[in-house]
Amino acid sequence: MDDWKSKLSDLLAANPDMPAGEEPCDNAPEVAKPAKKPRLDIILDRKRAGKTATIIAGFDADADISAIAARLKQRLGAGGSARGGEILIQGDRRNDVARILSDIGYPSRII
Repeated sequence: MDDWKSKLSDLLAANPDMPAGEEPCDNAPEVAKPAKKPRLDIILDRKRAGKTATIIAGFDADADISAIAARLKQRLGAGGSARGGEILIQGDRRNDVARILSDIGYPSRII
């Protein structure tokens, strides 16, 4: 059984009038790189009436914090809120939050 490269060369030899293909374009427009997302800090907080909470801080002003908070709460099955440029998730979920933020594309560190 022939491999795919030999089959293609046999096809080209049998049809010499077949077009070769597109030439690479030298004046192609450059694609702008997406803005680098800020590194987020994941902090464990125990000040809230003795209950633990995971705080995510360090978002840019233009970040859609409420959408990120909703996604985190849904994937974790936990309550929380987004206020004042921070996201609060109920319970000690630092490792889970770091994994989900990494999947979304946000670099983070656990403090």
